[in-house]
This record gives sequence, structure tokens and C-alpha cells, in this order.
Amino acid sequence: MKDLKSQASKSTTPGKGGLTPEIQSRIGHQLRAMYDDVVRQGVPDRFAELIKKLDAPGTGSNENGAGGSNDNNGRD
Repeated sequence: MKDLKSQASKSTTPGKGGLTPEIQSRIGHQLRAMYDDVVRQGVPDRFAELIKKLDAPGTGSNENGAGGSNDNNGRD
């Protein structure tokens, strides 16, 4: 991480606050690696069970305004 900070200070566009293409690429690779790790973990069993219950017919998820309708016109 210290390496990235030192490279950021040597940016090819000093004073503009931009990152060099090399730094952007390294950040992209690190983000992809972290995201891939999260994807490999999969969905926990309790979440999968909850999704099944919500998808099951007769759960009443669309009754009483539930199920994604926005009755307050964007106001909370």
C-alpha cells in the first residue's frame, strides 16, 4: 500500500490530482481480486432459505403495499 502512495505522488499530471494509468490498473486488479474472493464465498444458507421463502407463492409479499411499491413518492 505504501508503494501505491509513493507512485501516486509521482503522478504524470502533478497538481491535477489524477492517477496514472499504471496506478489505475493496479487498483483495478486489486479490486477484481477482492470481488472474486467475495463471489467465491457464495450465498450463506440462511440467505438462500430466506430467498426461497420470499419467492414461494402465498407468502403475502405483495400484500399491504409491500413488494417494492413506493407509496410515499420518494419521501421517507
